[in-house]
Amino acid sequence: MCEVGNPGRFPEKSWVTFLTLRLLAEEPSYGYRLMEIMEEKEYLAFERIESGTIYTILRRLEKKGLVESEWERIESGPDRRMYKVTDEGLRFLKAGLETMGRRRRVIDDLLAFYEDRFKGEQP
Repeated sequence: MCEVGNPGRFPEKSWVTFLTLRLLAEEPSYGYRLMEIMEEKEYLAFERIESGTIYTILRRLEKKGLVESEWERIESGPDRRMYKVTDEGLRFLKAGLETMGRRRRVIDDLLAFYEDRFKGEQP
C-alpha cells in the first residue's frame, strides 16, 4: 500500500503516500500531526492504518528524495522530526494526481452505471 514507485502506473494503490505528500505540500509537519489531520478530515474513515505506517511512508519518501526532514527542538516536550516536500516530491505528486484524474473519469462512469442499474437492488 505504501510503496513509492512510478506514479504513472497505479498511484491509487499508494493513496496514503499521495495523501501524505499532499498534506506536506500544504505545510511541513511531523508524523503524529499528519495522522491527526487525516483523522480530523476523515481521510481514514474507510480504511484504518497503523500509526507506524505513516513513519514508514515518510522514511521511504525521504529515501527517494521526495521529502526532506530536520529535527525541531521543542522546549515543552520531546524534539520532533519535521518533514517537507521537495521539488521532486511535488513533481511526483503532480504526476500521480494527473494519472488518478484520468482514471477518475472511468470510475465515475462505472459508478453512474451502478446508480442507474443496480442501486436499491438486493445483491
